[in-house]
Amino acid sequence: MEKLRKAVSEIAYAQNHAKLTHLQLSLIPVLCLASSLYKLALSLRRSLYHSGLFRKHRLPVPVISVGNLTWGGNGKTPMAEFIARFLADSGISPLILTRGYAGGDEARMLHRHLLGRPVKIGVGAKRAAVAARFFERYGYVDPSSMIKGSDGLCIEPKVGGHLSSEKIGAVILDDGMQHWSLQRDLEIVMVNGLILWGNCHLIPRGPLREPLNALRRADVVVLHHADLVSEQNLKDIDLMLQQVNKSLPIFFTKMDPCYFFDVGNVNSRKPLRDLSNSIVLCVSAIGSSNAFVKGVEKIGAFYVDRLEFSDHHIFQAKDTEMIRRRLRELEDTFGHKPVVIVTEKISCCQDYDRDPEIFKHLDPYEVLALCSELKIIPHRECTEDGFKKLLKGDLKDELQGTDRN
Repeated sequence: MEKLRKAVSEIAYAQNHAKLTHLQLSLIPVLCLASSLYKLALSLRRSLYHSGLFRKHRLPVPVISVGNLTWGGNGKTPMAEFIARFLADSGISPLILTRGYAGGDEARMLHRHLLGRPVKIGVGAKRAAVAARFFERYGYVDPSSMIKGSDGLCIEPKVGGHLSSEKIGAVILDDGMQHWSLQRDLEIVMVNGLILWGNCHLIPRGPLREPLNALRRADVVVLHHADLVSEQNLKDIDLMLQQVNKSLPIFFTKMDPCYFFDVGNVNSRKPLRDLSNSIVLCVSAIGSSNAFVKGVEKIGAFYVDRLEFSDHHIFQAKDTEMIRRRLRELEDTFGHKPVVIVTEKISCCQDYDRDPEIFKHLDPYEVLALCSELKIIPHRECTEDGFKKLLKGDLKDELQGTDRN
């Protein structure tokens, strides 16, 4: 199954059919048929929502959707975390709603990163129902009770001299663009600058969840991994997006490596410089492994090799053995013991939480997880302050009496 997923992914991002294998070429007719059926189902679903036969739920607090048009690797969860951190630090307690793929690896990562802040995380496919349970348990901030803070952001009045952090003041939809059953007040669309939209076909023939004209629904577009894209390509992408919507704000982001931690001890911290001149094997199970590997290369390793698995892959014993074989090959080649670097999401995966020994089978090789943080790269007037101002403006409009019906 893993080989099939990899083959389909290579087809989706191939710009030249001459580079595809005979097996991949033989899959294309089947994938084309499946994409046609998907397009038909997508059109039917859209019609049912537009006609009102499928209900759209309106939550009692502002909803910020962070989504994308393609499968995986676009920085949706890091952006959701960035927004949640900003709202929490501004006095608004947000609820992040996430679907919970692969046993909730991303939810676990969010819990760890946002520990100590008044952020709730709800997991489940029926996100309106999940939100309702959280509102029942914690309550929510009534827009009519909001006041304007000194920085222009609306916050709940203090209760007994202290800002209430229990009541939910906003909802963040992680991977929310195609979750049409919830109305949203701000639509943020993440775009992977390294791979964009692949062959521009709908899944499974290509990586698109919706046709590109769905970008017209966006209020904001964020070009992720912009630090790994050439200046000329950034200009071309910028121009392409402006043609869709001239007034569309476009922000650039990157993943900024912060530190490493031992997979057996998430509280440990090792500085990035510890990897200088090391032999490294990158093991990833994310939507955009290229960005992860390039990030490790920029840290300053002597040599970087890679093993890639599909997004949300659940690791098994055979995978561990495959990693061990590659490590032995690297050690034989360079005469030094290599270090395994995994994505943080792997360290939060279901199997690791259930069986902490899974990566210890790699002894005596050291296994570290790379912890990174989303940063906004200044681009014209689109800066981090500009992004936060945009969020403040949206919340202020919604929480100070804008009609939400």
